[in-house]
Amino acid sequence: MDCLFCAIIDGDIPSRQVYADDTAVAFLDINPLHRGHTLVVPRLHVSDVLADPETLSLIAPAIQRTGRLLVERLGADGMNLLVNSGAVAGQEVFHLHVHLIPRYADNPGMRGLLQRSPAADLDEVQRQIVGS
Repeated sequence: MDCLFCAIIDGDIPSRQVYADDTAVAFLDINPLHRGHTLVVPRLHVSDVLADPETLSLIAPAIQRTGRLLVERLGADGMNLLVNSGAVAGQEVFHLHVHLIPRYADNPGMRGLLQRSPAADLDEVQRQIVGS
């Protein structure tokens, strides 16, 4: 299997990991919409949420913990959670993943979601989240 996220989970490809547990890994998106944009992926390869909807419930605790971490450490005022299923829906990596997109008061609403924020230093964002 040739899956980018499986390679990240296995440690074969580096990532800016911010959370991990027995069921999921969370790492910063390399092309973030907003500061702190993070992906939560199951350790088990599942192509998308419709292929095995039970997997979403298995990673729900990791989604919740990662979301709280992003809000607390980055001072986000809200959070969008987004799951794309299929290429036509915008899925680019065919391994289930949930986008956690921190939102800030200076760019609210659904329109603000798609207006990409200025680029942030991903290494600095990771340090702020994990505290090292």
